[in-house]
Amino acid sequence: MLARRIPSILPDLSFEEALEITKIHSIAGILKENVPIITTRPFRAPHHTISATSLVGGGKIPKPGEISLAHYGVLFLDELPEFNQHTLEVLRGPLEDGVVTISRVNGSFTYPCEFMFVASMNPCPCGYYGSSDKECSCNPEAITKYMGKISGPLLDRIDIQIEVSPVKYEKLGNDEMPESSAEIKKRVNEARIIQRKRYEKENIYSNSSLTPKLITKYCTLDKESKELLKNAFEKLGLSARAYGRILKVARTIADLEKSENIQKSHIAEAIQYRSLDKKYWKN
Repeated sequence: MLARRIPSILPDLSFEEALEITKIHSIAGILKENVPIITTRPFRAPHHTISATSLVGGGKIPKPGEISLAHYGVLFLDELPEFNQHTLEVLRGPLEDGVVTISRVNGSFTYPCEFMFVASMNPCPCGYYGSSDKECSCNPEAITKYMGKISGPLLDRIDIQIEVSPVKYEKLGNDEMPESSAEIKKRVNEARIIQRKRYEKENIYSNSSLTPKLITKYCTLDKESKELLKNAFEKLGLSARAYGRILKVARTIADLEKSENIQKSHIAEAIQYRSLDKKYWKN
């Protein structure tokens, strides 16, 4: 449910983004006749039986796959370990590059695929491993096999990893009104305006598109923040990729708080989003 609400808080599409999405859907042959241009961010949620070809694109006449149809939107994979492991591994390149190239005898086709990758999963087949409310009924081998379907390199490409605890009855019956999507989206739009203005000479729209060179330029840290990140890097055994992704997430947190510089608190919050894999994928 949370994943399906994400498009409602994503920033408004620019005309250039809307045009790109419309072109991709037109090439795929799924653009509706009464829709001259797509004005909402795509949300794609393929079933776990999907093939690698359908996910990344292909066929005799190569067409865009789900990752390109989710361009500038959300690709949601529910129950991630249920997907074929090979199918998941083909995501690694597109997640890193933002494009996918399909080569066939009659030519090579490149489609954009800058999407937000969202996935959900249980910690084990029964769903209660690590729970304080109910005992897990799975044996260690079953848990290892289940979690092992998600490789380290794929996990490394997921910026934010959150453990969601079961909702208590008291919260379900609470009359307190949560913050609306419209209110959240207003803050997100304000942060996107900050980013578009910052990167207007770099030909990118957001922090997620920062290259290593641009990270060095736009994600400068003070002494305390550097020390905190260094300690986390050594203690958690983070990769160079994770280092860059933490900085981009911290830059985004700072933008949402309208802070010109990345503060120590922003780095600390971004690091917290990278520690879940150490709990369930210890090796």
